[in-house]
Amino acid sequence: MIAFVKGTVAGVTLTSAVVEVGGVGLELNCTPNTLATLRIGSEATLPTSMVVREESLTLFGFLDDDEKSVFELLQTASGVGPKLAQAMLAVHSPDDLRRAVTGEDVKTLTTVPGIGQKGAQRIILELKDRIGAPSSGSARPVTGTTVSTAAWRDQVHAGLVGLGWSGKEADKAVDAVAPQAEQADGAPDVAALLRAALRTLSKA
Repeated sequence: MIAFVKGTVAGVTLTSAVVEVGGVGLELNCTPNTLATLRIGSEATLPTSMVVREESLTLFGFLDDDEKSVFELLQTASGVGPKLAQAMLAVHSPDDLRRAVTGEDVKTLTTVPGIGQKGAQRIILELKDRIGAPSSGSARPVTGTTVSTAAWRDQVHAGLVGLGWSGKEADKAVDAVAPQAEQADGAPDVAALLRAALRTLSKA
């Protein structure tokens, strides 16, 4: 298994990053919070988790080992696959998920696309005694990638849909963060806008 990837960031999208390692570009699926820390041309070391399927090998990259461990633990719950686990970490931080599970907070878990009330109750039942208590980790970085004013709406919308929200929900979230984009000094920060849109959807 590939425990981590260290190399030069060759590309960043709203859902993945390409890290060049020994002349080979490895694509890692990442949450917006992780992608916001990466810069093209800079060196990066990302903990990784490989998901093996008959038809594919998929690498998921993480901000730190804590995010990776929670990602892998979430998948031990019935009905939680890698895409849903990643969506959970896109909407909530590892500690927020720990608080929701240990506090039996069904409402918080159901803000993640793809998790209904029964699914949230099942996750709580299966993980409550294993997910552990919240840690006191450092705050996540808030910087991201800037794009032209005309492109940010499509990119944020595509990122939300890729994380499991419907097109209609994504439209509303994009409209909700539009004032923030308009207030930006220069090109909007897409990663920051995507995180703001996720917070909007989580509160809905």
